[in-house]
Amino acid sequence: MSERSTLRLIVLGVLLVSLVGTLLARLFYLQIVAGEEYRAQAASNSTREVLTPSVRGLILDQRGRPLVANRTSLVVFVDRSVLMREPDDGDAVLLRLGDALGKDPKDIGERLMPCGSEGAPPLPVCWDGSPYQPVPIAKDVAPETALKIMERRDEFPGVTAQLEAVREYPAPFDANLAHVLGYVGPVSQEQLDEQGDSADPARLRARDLVGRNGLEAEYDSALRGVPGILTLAIDQAGRVTGTVSESEPVAGNYVVTHIDAHLQAVVEQSLQEAVKQARSEGNKAPTGAAVVVDVRNGAVLAMASFPTYDPKIWVGGISTTDYERLLRTKALSSNAVQGTFPPGSTFKVVTTAAAAREGYDLYGTYDCPADYTVGSQRFRNFESAGYGPISLAQALEVSCNTVFYRIADELWLKAGGLAANSQSPDPVAETAAELGLGQQSGLDLPNEAAGLVSGRLEKLQTWEERRDGWGADAKSGFAEVRAKNPQLADYYTALAKENCVDGFRWRNGDAINASIGQGDTSITPLQLAMTYAAIANGGTLYQPQIAKAVLSSTGEVVQEFAPVVRREIDVSAEALEFLRASLSGVTYEGTGRIPFEGFPLDRIPIASKTGSAQVFGEKATTAWYASFAPADNPKYAVVMMVTQGGTGSGTVGPGVRSIYEALFGVSGDTVDVTRSVLVGGEPSDALPVVRPDGTPVTPDPQPGGVLIDDTTTMDDTALSGAAPDGTAGTEDPTSVLGDYDPYGDWDGDGIVDEQFDLDGDGIIDEQFDLDGDGLLDEQAAAAAMGVSP
Repeated sequence: MSERSTLRLIVLGVLLVSLVGTLLARLFYLQIVAGEEYRAQAASNSTREVLTPSVRGLILDQRGRPLVANRTSLVVFVDRSVLMREPDDGDAVLLRLGDALGKDPKDIGERLMPCGSEGAPPLPVCWDGSPYQPVPIAKDVAPETALKIMERRDEFPGVTAQLEAVREYPAPFDANLAHVLGYVGPVSQEQLDEQGDSADPARLRARDLVGRNGLEAEYDSALRGVPGILTLAIDQAGRVTGTVSESEPVAGNYVVTHIDAHLQAVVEQSLQEAVKQARSEGNKAPTGAAVVVDVRNGAVLAMASFPTYDPKIWVGGISTTDYERLLRTKALSSNAVQGTFPPGSTFKVVTTAAAAREGYDLYGTYDCPADYTVGSQRFRNFESAGYGPISLAQALEVSCNTVFYRIADELWLKAGGLAANSQSPDPVAETAAELGLGQQSGLDLPNEAAGLVSGRLEKLQTWEERRDGWGADAKSGFAEVRAKNPQLADYYTALAKENCVDGFRWRNGDAINASIGQGDTSITPLQLAMTYAAIANGGTLYQPQIAKAVLSSTGEVVQEFAPVVRREIDVSAEALEFLRASLSGVTYEGTGRIPFEGFPLDRIPIASKTGSAQVFGEKATTAWYASFAPADNPKYAVVMMVTQGGTGSGTVGPGVRSIYEALFGVSGDTVDVTRSVLVGGEPSDALPVVRPDGTPVTPDPQPGGVLIDDTTTMDDTALSGAAPDGTAGTEDPTSVLGDYDPYGDWDGDGIVDEQFDLDGDGIIDEQFDLDGDGLLDEQAAAAAMGVSP
């Protein structure tokens, strides 16, 4: 054999050995290393899961009244993957489907578009669920319509109809609670991917609905339950050969809240009346909020935001039109926990506490001139009122700004003035932080705003973040503004230059503005309520809590939520006692007196502080009324505010009074605890009773009716000429306007209807409100509808 032939044999031998070695290594990997994985995959190829959906748990108020429940609805679904196989991508199918359902095919198409795809509408209109999941496009479909669609499968490929459990909002006492409850939507692909290869029976699946906001999102895992799973054995031909395993569905748990539905309804109505009052005085009053907390444990008993919306709008998916309307009216976010606003004079309790910590005499005499001058700047009292020498308690009562200006200026000088650095003390900002302002409270709702408290460190941080932008603005000279208003552009340019060079400096003017809740300070109504609650209860800053407990669907206690103490605030007992007494004086004879005239303050003393916060560019001030009661044995803190609403006393004070009347059972000068909206006159200590069949026991014979007197409730429709929100309408029961609502809100969602708000600012247009009282004129409404009143 030649040398060349031997070499070939050697090469061939090496190649064969390599191939055999590779084969053996691969066999070792498949059978030993990855054997379990492939055996699991083989098993999955021979089994199929059939799911029985679990029923989502209820959300209850403290007395067991359902705030969110379930009902059965006939829902139409569309499978995008089937439509995409049609020659025209399903356009003809959508056209026929729109005609059958009475919907615009364009709206259906937008609902089917995956979020983020080209041309897709924004969330939540677009489809944010799994791309392999059929999309619900219509709910509460008539059975005959669904039958018509299902009988003509060839005309409606990819379209199915089936019974589904959908969320229902019983609205006891007409309580809205949209921002607290939240809503559910399809599970996103991102949420599915985050689970990895989890085999947990409670894992999310492509057709699941999950909480997207509010309590629905915060307690989603508790509410969702576990589906029933039937695992079937399948042969290679796809035939069922047996049952591998079977489990029954487990219903979701119930979330019991501290919210009292009856009180909530009163708070919502009082807030709406405050907005109405502000608008009747010519103010815009676009937004507002109100909060009621139990100062003894941090429980949130009621929380309202204006404007609001009907929570049913989310069931089955929101339309583009409805979503754009919510955006236009700014009704989506909660002004109680997500909106931040300058607190104005309600912040003076912080400055008073800071002064006490710095050694100021709480019972000394302080000068209250009409204005306070620093350099070339003059800082005035509200309406330039001067009271001469007064006590610090009187300064709170009459809300004398100049007393607090002087204290802030002296504290600024004591800290080093312009020579102070980041380590220098800032007593007002430090006390505000101690009282929980400018930071998230820990409320059990998603997306809570932190707010901001103006101070030396805050200004330095803002300068570091924005100095480059200020420098760029100074160089550009605000060209777009200059083309229209050169003087304004010059002002903006000079301001940008100053901010860029030394915008980090904490000046005495900054400290003066901060002392009365102005400047950059911006907080949530909930934060202010918790601050006043801490003053009321003797110095305990609680974490606000909406959820009270989690119960199983058969009534067993799964979890109870104990009060959470954030800290005991570093404010002396003497200072807290001084504030409680002084704030009582505000209601007796100070700026908070007028709305409580005739109220039995001798039996239920109210501690309060008004505020009228100025906002740059807005004509009217933000109206605040912060309070707690009884002042001598505090139980509740109540805070209400309306933006661009005018004065705290005149705009929101009456609403706060209405809330206290409901809490304590006050009618005129009579106090009768049996008239309280709280059953028994107190928040419930016990948990609601849930029957074995899952039905909660409620104390009200007809929750959801309109309160007529102490003992009677009846449906809205039984009230001749009553509006959907229960307010009195026309006295003529035969009016062609039907249920005439003077607020222009005939659908009862808390928002002025579009036909009377053409510019979308949330206020009845002038042509429909000829007398300017903020209410819809009946003559104008009739003309708009083409009828005669």
